[in-house]
Amino acid sequence: MAFATRRFLSRSTRQVYGGQSILGSEHFVIPARSFAKGASSAPPPALKGDEMLKGIFLEVKNKFDTALGFLRKEKITIAPEDPAAVAEYAKVMKTVREKADLLSESQRIKYTIETRTQDIADARSYLLALKDIRVKRGLVDELGAETMMMDALDKVEKELKQPLMRNDKKGMALLKAEFDKINQKLGIRKEELPKYEEQLELKIAKAQLEELKKDALEAMETQKKREEFKDEEMPDVKSLDIRNFI
Repeated sequence: MAFATRRFLSRSTRQVYGGQSILGSEHFVIPARSFAKGASSAPPPALKGDEMLKGIFLEVKNKFDTALGFLRKEKITIAPEDPAAVAEYAKVMKTVREKADLLSESQRIKYTIETRTQDIADARSYLLALKDIRVKRGLVDELGAETMMMDALDKVEKELKQPLMRNDKKGMALLKAEFDKINQKLGIRKEELPKYEEQLELKIAKAQLEELKKDALEAMETQKKREEFKDEEMPDVKSLDIRNFI
């Protein structure tokens, strides 16, 4: 069973720590360089772009090493059904981000919004872009806020008798006032944003632990089907220690 456990932990560690929560692959892509047939075997002269890419790679590597170094010291309990284990996992991952100077999920969403919407001129396209970002992030609009925001935009544009542009200060002030009413109706307060961010991080932590547990059980079930392990009892997932396999 040790082989199955090792395989699961190795794969899941790369998945959670190397991809989803620490080094998202969507932020770092290395373009491949092709060479013409028969070209000289001597390396091409270094370009400014090469030096920049090298710097990015070293920065990412250093952050990755810092994160793994901390994770080797922390015990993570794979128990998504246990609120205390979820809270502890979220706390560990927050510390990892701080030590490795990495963005939280909320910060990454904010960065995505800023970069995706900076060239959008009208309010409707902006709101549709926000919805697209939410969907791609796997976030659920449990409160129905998007529908309310679109209704508010419809109301403002009907009053203006034209599409609302983001540089229209008067029109945007009207829309902001409508949004303030929505926030008040939903009980959303600006000063409580840190609490909402914490709730988001807990949801993400629970989802990641659920994925880890699922992978662990699948790996052990596969191993148990082998003749030499059919009489071996499967360990409790909560007893697995990822530190031994990083």
